[in-house]
Amino acid sequence: MGDELLTIRQMCDAFDVTPRTLRFYEARELLFPQRRGQHRLYGRPDRARLTLILRGKRFGFSLEQIRQLLELYDPAERNITQTEATLATARDRLADMERQHRELGEAIAELRQQIAEGETALQALKSDA
Repeated sequence: MGDELLTIRQMCDAFDVTPRTLRFYEARELLFPQRRGQHRLYGRPDRARLTLILRGKRFGFSLEQIRQLLELYDPAERNITQTEATLATARDRLADMERQHRELGEAIAELRQQIAEGETALQALKSDA
C-alpha cells in the first residue's frame, strides 16, 4: 500500500471494518482522512492510526484513552512521551485484565461446585423416589 490513498471501501476491506465504523472514528477525532468532494481518502498515517485503534480496542482501551495516546504522537521527540504513556496505560489495562481473569476463575470454580452439589442433590432425590 505504501503512500497510496485508499477509498473508504478499500479501508473497510483491508481492516475488516464498516464504513460506519470509519465515519464514527472520524467523528471521534481518531482518523483524519483527506476529503475530495464527497470522498474520503485514507493515507498511510490513517492506516497506522486505524491499526492502533483496533489493537487498543482489542485490549479493552476506551476510545478516549486511544485518542489521548494518538494525540501524543510527536516524531520530533522520537515518540518517547507517547510510548511512555502507552506503556503506562497498557500496564494498567493488563492489571485490570489479570484481576478480571482471577475473578472469572473464582466464579467458574464456584459455579462448578454449585453444579456438582446440585447434581448430587438431584441424584439423592431420584434415588429416594
